[in-house]
Formats: sequence, structure tokens, C-alpha cells
Amino acid sequence: MNGDTTYTIGELARRTGLTVKTVRFYSDQGIVSPADRNPAGHRRYGVDAVARLELVRTLRELGLGLPEIRSVLERELALSAVAAAHAEALDVRIRVLRLRRAVLSAVARRGSTPEELTMVHRLARLSEDERERLVGEFLTGVFGGPAAGGSASGGRAAGGRFAAVARSLTPELPADPSDEQVEAWVELAQLAADDGFRELLRGLLEDEEAEAGEGRLRPGLAVAVRESAGPAVAAGVAPESAEAAGIVAELLGRYAAMLPGGGEAVRGLVEDRPQGRPGDRLRARLAERLAAMADLRRERYLYLLAVVNGWAEPESWAVELDWARRAVA
Repeated sequence: MNGDTTYTIGELARRTGLTVKTVRFYSDQGIVSPADRNPAGHRRYGVDAVARLELVRTLRELGLGLPEIRSVLERELALSAVAAAHAEALDVRIRVLRLRRAVLSAVARRGSTPEELTMVHRLARLSEDERERLVGEFLTGVFGGPAAGGSASGGRAAGGRFAAVARSLTPELPADPSDEQVEAWVELAQLAADDGFRELLRGLLEDEEAEAGEGRLRPGLAVAVRESAGPAVAAGVAPESAEAAGIVAELLGRYAAMLPGGGEAVRGLVEDRPQGRPGDRLRARLAERLAAMADLRRERYLYLLAVVNGWAEPESWAVELDWARRAVA
């Protein structure tokens, strides 16, 4: 009869896959108790000890400590409640390990110095509140007003149009980010902390605001560049060629129409030529705008933002912008 079957510690160890030392330890701790002793005083265990030790082994592999295991075995705690608590703890552990792996991957790929490693690790470990504070400071630096409710307010951002722009530039790392999102967040946070990059975005915003004008809705300079330079790039037109000169003239005309101040102000830019040809000042102003728009940091930020927020990858116009910049310069 199975009920009468007993096992020595060695037999019990072989049946459960545990070591004799481990079985003896659990027995000494009262986790599993001997059913009897033989005439020599050696412990003998019943068949229920096999099932009990197999459960103990499973719970230990899942990370439970002896006090919790004892409570489960004595039915002081429901196994489901213990499992749920440990599943949650494992989720936290997995996120930490994923974070560490992402940091190490970023460092390996970038060839970071020890100082950069420290900074990257710090950025990756920021709490949600700390991340929001960093993003708020970035938006304040760009929009000139305090960030609130996930968007900038005050100053330039008070209007609905710029509040929407602020929201479109706001990274929101999910609670359970992928390795790619963590790496993108670290690089994006470094960009957001760069005063030079903030100044670049602020200048672009101010130029776009001026060109949009009060109550005017018209395609911006980026659209004009895409429409003018896009076909030229596709056709293989060199930016220094005579054919490009006609495209530049068209682009200058479209840009002149966007400038604030009316016809007199634009005429002043076109006709003021103490140093050179008619239109030199307008051309120089457009060249400066295009150089800022073609700055690779801007497009990189938008790409990283899409990764962090889980958005579709933004369309790149870097080639067209660079063509226009070279053609106008």
C-alpha cells in the first residue's frame, strides 16, 4: 500500500531531484517532517513528503522565501495571493534588468566613457516625476513659458497652435518600455538638456511664428522646400547647377511672400544691396533659416520622440533640406 511506503532521505532526494543536504535542511526547518524512524533512528518519510518537497522546490525556483513557503504549506496564505505578489515583484525585476541591458547596449554601441556611462544610467533610472520635470524644463526653454498638463503654457505657447506644438514635442516613456524605447529616451533626454539644441528649436519656432503671421494660414517654409527641392533631388539636379538657380529663384519668391511686415519690408530685403546683388539679404536670411532647419539634431529628436511614444516613424526630409541649403548658400 502506498500509504505504508516510506523513504529514506537519500530515496526522497532522488525522487524530488534535491540533494540529501537540502532535504535534511527542509526537514530540520519543519517544512517536511518524517513519518517515522527505523530501528536505527534514521528518518523515514511518507509519500506525501514527495509532493510537498516538489511544491517547495517550485516555490523556491519562483523566488519565494522559507517563511512564505511555510505559510503556503500550512495554508495560512492562499497560493494565488502569493503567486500574484511574486509575479508583480518579478515584473519590477524584469523592468530593472531590461533597463540595465538597454543602458549597457547603449554604452557598448556608443563607446561611452565612464563619465558618460554614469550619465546614461542616471537618465535611464529617472522616476516618472523626474522625467516630467526634465521635459518641463526643456519645453520651458523652447517655448519660453512654464510647462503644465503635458504642454507648455505662457509666453509664446499660450495660443492653441503652440500648445499643440508643445504636446507634439513631449516624450512620454511608457510604464513598461522596450529596450529600444529606453535607449531612445536616454539619447532624447541628452538632447533635451542641450542648451544649444533648445536655442535651435526656439529660433525655429520664432521664425515659424513670424512667417505664419497674425491669423494667416498658409503653407510654411518646410512645405515650400519639399515642393521645390523634392523633384530636384529625385531628378538628380546638382544644387550648384544652372537648373538649380531657377528653383532657388522660385523658393526665394515663396519665402519673400511669407515674411512679415508687408511689401515694403520685403522690398527692403530684396533691393538693399550695399554689398552685392539685388536680393542678397533675402537670400542670406533664407540660407540661415535653411541651415537651422537642416540641423540633424532636429530630425533626430523627432525620430527618438516617435520611438519613445510608440508613434510611426516620421518622414525624413533631411536630403531635401540639405539640397536647398546648399543651393541657396
